[in-house]
Amino acid sequence: MAVALKQGTFSWNELLTNDVEASREFYTQLFGWAAEASPSPGGEYTVFKIGDQQIGGMMQLPARAQEAGASSYWGSYITVDNVDDMARKAEELGAAILQQPMDIPDVGRFCLIRDPQGAMVSLIQYSRNQG
Repeated sequence: MAVALKQGTFSWNELLTNDVEASREFYTQLFGWAAEASPSPGGEYTVFKIGDQQIGGMMQLPARAQEAGASSYWGSYITVDNVDDMARKAEELGAAILQQPMDIPDVGRFCLIRDPQGAMVSLIQYSRNQG
């Protein structure tokens, strides 16, 4: 996965969807993206690609989010040097931590925050072997 590893850069986009198959069909037809699905700890994960370049991912919207009324959405990840420190700093600055920092096997560590104005974004600290 080629990702931006510099602190503060947007590095990944991910679709959480109510219908993986319909979303796969839509985006592959709309943009000509390739879609490669593989098993992951949380269920199937699809990586979208243009040629050999990974450009984003897709997974099923979690049941708890669907039960809370969430609909499909694209989420962005911003690279940070230390996700735990940045989560604490974001909270000090008025953000809500929606997903506490947690590990993603073979990728790194991330959290999901809602900024004081209500926008959600994920912060991610990639494993050193990324890029």
